[in-house]
Amino acid sequence: MMAAGKRKVVVLLGGTSNERDVSLVGGEACAKALERLGHEVVRLDPKLAGYGMLFGRDDVVVFNGLHGVPGEDGAVQGLLESLGLAYTHSGVNASSVAMNKQQTRILLSEAGLPVAKGMQGSWAELTESAAMEFPFVLKPLCDGSSVGVYVVMNGDDWQKLPRGTHPADQLFLCEAYIDGPEYTVAVMDGRPLTVTEIRVAQGFYDYRAKYEEGGSQHICPADMPEDIKLECMGLAAKAHHILGCRGVSRTDFRLDEHDGSLYVLEINTQPGMTPTSLVPEQAQAMGISFDDLVSFMLEDASCGR
Repeated sequence: MMAAGKRKVVVLLGGTSNERDVSLVGGEACAKALERLGHEVVRLDPKLAGYGMLFGRDDVVVFNGLHGVPGEDGAVQGLLESLGLAYTHSGVNASSVAMNKQQTRILLSEAGLPVAKGMQGSWAELTESAAMEFPFVLKPLCDGSSVGVYVVMNGDDWQKLPRGTHPADQLFLCEAYIDGPEYTVAVMDGRPLTVTEIRVAQGFYDYRAKYEEGGSQHICPADMPEDIKLECMGLAAKAHHILGCRGVSRTDFRLDEHDGSLYVLEINTQPGMTPTSLVPEQAQAMGISFDDLVSFMLEDASCGR
């Protein structure tokens, strides 16, 4: 018999997206935390075993540790809803919108939140001629962890972009590059935690900078003017609410060093939970241990999100 308050938890991890390795590390960290908390944990990697073990079950809670498509874009959330299973993080609508960077930009802009100038198109359309004035950023419309992102500072960078390497139907976002410091804010149960400044060793905050030791420096809490800090936190809470996020989300920003304006870059509905991830770091800075953070995510789980 399990102790009172302890649950049977299926941790989804790995999967088939470009972010598989990140999901394996973060998902395993969460699974171990759940075991330390006394829960009965089963690890499920959909790439290896599919989702069949979830069918016909009404005795488990699903901890969604997947990243990318289909674990983070509303598809797996829709499956779990159809099965009537409680699960962590955001629901179908918030997940599908947040995964699509252009949809997120439109929704936030219509609500009055600041976003950089941008447009979407196929790789061929955006690279046939310079899509907008330099500098700009090209990033896949529906990928995370900065996979496949190109920063185009000038004509030389544009000439070096690969051609003919992307599927014709793969869409990208071309967005004005904001020159200035990058910040991020975790929102937990609708409340912002704090602000982290992200400083990279070289280049920009790409996959390597995010997940390799020494790839980036996190200043947490950020050393910044109080008014900018409060603005960051307020915008993150608004973005979380506008998209209808649940549990924990993370919103990324850039501060234009020329005019002092903040811009929302994107919202992550299932932030990383690896040893170098930002949300656990912010939680720790606010006195919330990793195990307590994972426990909150589990207790927040529900169906009909």
